[in-house]
Amino acid sequence: MIKAVRTDSAPQAIGPYSQAVKVSDFIFTSGQIALTPSGVMVQNDIRLQTAQVMRNLKAVLEAAGSSLQNVVKTTIFLADMDDFAAVNEIYEEWFADHKPARSTVAVKTLPKNALVEIECIALIEAQIPD
Repeated sequence: MIKAVRTDSAPQAIGPYSQAVKVSDFIFTSGQIALTPSGVMVQNDIRLQTAQVMRNLKAVLEAAGSSLQNVVKTTIFLADMDDFAAVNEIYEEWFADHKPARSTVAVKTLPKNALVEIECIALIEAQIPD
């Protein structure tokens, strides 16, 4: 069974999709851009945008019964691959010693002209083995 996840602690979807879905033992988030929960885009700074994206992912995962520490895979979409190092710096602050599998790709344009978008796959908290 597929269950949609929704929280007011992250921006609402800007299209016909869910913030995330739960399927079996997994959570699949939609890509998060640097919108605040009230829908305002963070200023045009890659570090500030990456931090907001991570706050959004954290909120969606927590609403789904998980956390950043349960993330198994992320995909990062960058409007400019020259921002790769800056994104890594902020990303590492949020994941610390936890290193999920990851892909990073450059794209021509992101929604609302965001500089970065990140999506992830995580395990549901109760499903994490001891």
